[in-house]
Amino acid sequence: MPEERLMKGNEAIAESAIRAGCRFYSGYPITPQSEILEYMAANLPKRGGIFIQSASEIEGINIVYGASSAGLRAMTSSSSPGISLMQEEISYLASAELPVVVVNITRGGPGLGRITPAQSDYFQATKGGGHGDYHLIVLAPASVQEMADLTVLAFDLADKYRIPVMILGDGTIGQLMENVTLADQIDGPSPSSKGWSVNNDPVRKRNLVLSAPFTDQELVELNEKLSKKYYIIKENETRWEEYQTENAQYLIVAFGISSRFAKAAIAELRKEGIKTGLIRPISLYPFPSEVISEKSANLKGVITVEMNEGQMVEDVKLAVYNKCPVHFLGRGGGELFTPDKIVEFVKNLSSKEY
Repeated sequence: MPEERLMKGNEAIAESAIRAGCRFYSGYPITPQSEILEYMAANLPKRGGIFIQSASEIEGINIVYGASSAGLRAMTSSSSPGISLMQEEISYLASAELPVVVVNITRGGPGLGRITPAQSDYFQATKGGGHGDYHLIVLAPASVQEMADLTVLAFDLADKYRIPVMILGDGTIGQLMENVTLADQIDGPSPSSKGWSVNNDPVRKRNLVLSAPFTDQELVELNEKLSKKYYIIKENETRWEEYQTENAQYLIVAFGISSRFAKAAIAELRKEGIKTGLIRPISLYPFPSEVISEKSANLKGVITVEMNEGQMVEDVKLAVYNKCPVHFLGRGGGELFTPDKIVEFVKNLSSKEY
């Protein structure tokens, strides 16, 4: 039976990963996501899984590469600087088509930055932070409940498409405590059911998981194969939420914690007669370009709200493609928005004539 608990977002990710059949975790502690590692250390071994605290983020992601190659549902987690260290191996995971879940609880940067929450890793997550032509599926939760739900989904999508999946959270939702309904425990697919995995089964041919093709032509063919996979993912796995968009004159596009501030702002704006709605991308890759394009045709303006210096706004501009003005409201360095800032920004726009 599903179970209700009061949990931190980070804890909800860890518990949901175990319930989704994750049987291997390796990682390195870094604020503001260390609760994921701590929860896995305390609970995963007791429930039939393997926990390894690695000596570094680089070691952690490489160990996960091996676990996934053996067919286990495997996960690692970190925060922004640690995810930066993992980028080369994430590219290798994509090349090897290994289903791994990577959690990034984003903190402010650049560099070491601070432990305050931010959304400044959007480019890194959605554009391929490592080398080569590849993508991850990137899911952006906006609540503790979604931290749980999207973790389960991440493992399913990773196995379905043999692709690394990233959960892109932030320090606010990671530390936030809310009621959450947890899914039932499942075993997940067995390692032996994954015909591509390495194994010591004498009945069938032993496999070799490769990240680097042996010839130039094989690399071209791998890129073509991955490109076709990404097209299928775009067709089938694009996810978003619409909020009061039916008669909106202005449309806010925001993800994660920023979308919650946007909803509060929309309530105030509508009280003042400014019809405003929200599209919240749940999948940042694939990005919901088509729905934003369709909605923008009859709008006075689109406003992207991000806790960074302007990243998702580029994808929004491509989606809108000059159908209406696109405006950016953001702040880098780990400073949270307040709804009144969004209200003030939209009211200023509404007072102007285009």
